Amino acid sequence: MIFWRSVRAENRMFWRSPVGAFFTLGLPLVMLVLFVALFGNEPIDHPEYGDITTAQFYAPGLGVFAAASATFTNIAINLSMRRDDGVLKRVRGTPIPPWVFLAGVIVSAVWIAVCATIVMLGLGVLAYGVEVQPEQLPVLVVSFVAGAVCFATLGVALASVARTAGSAPAMANATILPMAFISDVFIPLETPPSWLVRAGDVLPLKPFAVSFSEAMSPFAVTPAFAWDRIAVLVVWTVAGALIARKMFRWEPVPGATKRRGRRNRSIAG
Repeated sequence: MIFWRSVRAENRMFWRSPVGAFFTLGLPLVMLVLFVALFGNEPIDHPEYGDITTAQFYAPGLGVFAAASATFTNIAINLSMRRDDGVLKRVRGTPIPPWVFLAGVIVSAVWIAVCATIVMLGLGVLAYGVEVQPEQLPVLVVSFVAGAVCFATLGVALASVARTAGSAPAMANATILPMAFISDVFIPLETPPSWLVRAGDVLPLKPFAVSFSEAMSPFAVTPAFAWDRIAVLVVWTVAGALIARKMFRWEPVPGATKRRGRRNRSIAG
């Protein structure tokens, strides 16, 4: 009962922040519309997905990007802000077990990621003829759960290593945006350098995007479980959990917020 109350409370706080909701849900939709308008919904010969349309490429990729933003970016920023504001410290003084609080944060973020991806795919199907293969739904679910849980765990890990709330957004965006460009999300990579391919395969966003997009490809062989890519996500999940377990702090870093406050006052003066 306490756990589900925590999840509902996290969901309410998300929807009460229109700016955060727009960047998580609205911006990827705008990007889908713009990309299809700019490049047209013509077939492209993708080396991994086959001869698919522009919308068939971008809808699952941007859905994955929205899911990663809802989990990784939002969790990292929100937990860092709450730590600096003393909210996490006060949580430790309540009857709520710490693990219940963190589990509520993660489950709420994953649920928002589900909503963002469904909305993205819904727009793709209704407006641009994106295909979803019914027989591939189990593959989609497994790929999505593995990716969303991975990025949620990494969000907690990033909040653990970020010294202040001010550094968390920069660290999150500096991490996820470059990954998106080398992970078949923003640009269909046809003949990239070999080192770029290896970097994308090792980092978590490309395995998430490719395993999810391959399952939606009309040319996918049923069942198209990409176990090698899911294994990469599992490894990153374990690594994120270990970092969070070792480094997560419930109280502000001593002196970090004070130094930030002095810098802000000096700039204002």
